[in-house]
Amino acid sequence: MRKIITIMLCCIALNAMGQTAEQFKEKYDRQVRAVGSAGVGVEYILDKWSEAYPDDCDMLEGRFNYYLAKSRSEEIQPMKVERYLGQKPVLSLKDSLGLPVHYFTVPMFNDSLFRLSQQYIDRAIELEPEALIYRFDKITALAAYEKESPDMAATAMLNLIDYDAAVKPAWTYAGEPVSREDFISSVQEYCYLFYRTGSPNSYESFRILSERMLKQDPKNTLFLNNLGAYWQVAKRDNKKAAKYYKKVLKLNPGDESATTNLAIIEKSKLKK
Repeated sequence: MRKIITIMLCCIALNAMGQTAEQFKEKYDRQVRAVGSAGVGVEYILDKWSEAYPDDCDMLEGRFNYYLAKSRSEEIQPMKVERYLGQKPVLSLKDSLGLPVHYFTVPMFNDSLFRLSQQYIDRAIELEPEALIYRFDKITALAAYEKESPDMAATAMLNLIDYDAAVKPAWTYAGEPVSREDFISSVQEYCYLFYRTGSPNSYESFRILSERMLKQDPKNTLFLNNLGAYWQVAKRDNKKAAKYYKKVLKLNPGDESATTNLAIIEKSKLKK
């Protein structure tokens, strides 16, 4: 019986080693669709995949997703704010004094497992520095991990912007070429993520990233509007905000965001 089991295990090993990287990815994708990034059987496939192709970036991303999912949990926590990380509460009650208490789903992370996930995605970035998918994987994970203080996520974004300016890489995403417009839109999505988080630190990250993008393109109305929103919402300084919105309208008189926000500022003046 032991001999039969040994022969079966050897056949399985030989079959795994004989698979192409694409076959491993197909098997991995099927398993993840069925059980999730850290479900039963996923680690086994990743182990065999890494034995055969230790520098396969799809495998490294799979390892990243596995340890990120393993590291993450959630807690329901009471807070006396109406929004947390840009989200509405899952439940609202009142305390003994009749004051509102809001309950939010808060992401929690195991530090050691999270660090392990970062090691794998860093290796993928090292092997394929022009593949945006791995850089975005890292930044999105950092932003979730840091919550109200996305300092590492913002630094990673700044490094990406600086790399783009210095190297002018031929960016790709999932193997497809990325246009300049798509790259800018992606940066704006992360700016919006920091803005929506709504904490003092995240607002500063929002401002810094917008200013860094304007160094490359001083007439980009997306990031000029961002700075208007920063002064209007984060700093409550309508005068400075209006200056940025007026710059936008000089460049694009039909800009809806600048027009709307400038109208709000003018309306607030009339109420005083």
